[in-house]
Amino acid sequence: MMQFAEVFPDFEIVVPLARQLTWSHLIILLPIKNSEARIFYAQRAIEERLGKRDLRKQIEQKAYERTEIANLQIATEISDLQHTFKDPYFLDFLGLKDGYLENDVETAILKELENFILELGTGFTFVERQKRMIIDDEDYYLDLLFFHRKLKRLVAIELKIGKFKAKYKGQMELYLKWLDKYDKQEGENSPVGLILCAGKSAEQIELLQMHKDGIMVAEYWTELPPRKELEKKLHQILIEAKERVAQRKIYLK
Repeated sequence: MMQFAEVFPDFEIVVPLARQLTWSHLIILLPIKNSEARIFYAQRAIEERLGKRDLRKQIEQKAYERTEIANLQIATEISDLQHTFKDPYFLDFLGLKDGYLENDVETAILKELENFILELGTGFTFVERQKRMIIDDEDYYLDLLFFHRKLKRLVAIELKIGKFKAKYKGQMELYLKWLDKYDKQEGENSPVGLILCAGKSAEQIELLQMHKDGIMVAEYWTELPPRKELEKKLHQILIEAKERVAQRKIYLK
């Protein structure tokens, strides 16, 4: 109880937490040193009604750090996307082996759709696989289409087995404009895109300023390193992402 009082000194924060979380949840949160991360996990536990096991998993898999990395890529013009995406996404549950193809990833996701949606986060609803779009009498197919209830946006997802390439931006822009024109329903906001790649090209993504067009790029990992290595790797990615944002601000000045 003394430790709890030290970690949560703000009465206005404590009251809603105590009403919506069990004491067991709070004990799990106490060891987290970063206060922002602690509040993040507390809010996520409340919003997603996480049990103790699921809360521990979120903490172990560094959901806070991965969300922060994704947040740094998002433009201020579409700030409602903050805390919606992650980078990287952990798809180790798909059981993919070396030499897999894009279609293998898509098929595996549909077989493990519940786990994939859990990894995406709360609010995502599956809409369609291989969404067909006819443009200039040619057929185009979007890998996966989701809808986010809170954002009221369609979320287009493209899966790539290699590193990000600049041409992927044009492809996603085309899909988003088509969805905005032909598939968006009354009362919905403009669609956004998520390109999931096996590897990222940070400088290309930064130069293309894809975030301004509502396009997120994130890695997916089909295998997870040991816990210590995972922490170290995500910490380094977060540092590099913050440095890129700082350089961007200097450049804009």
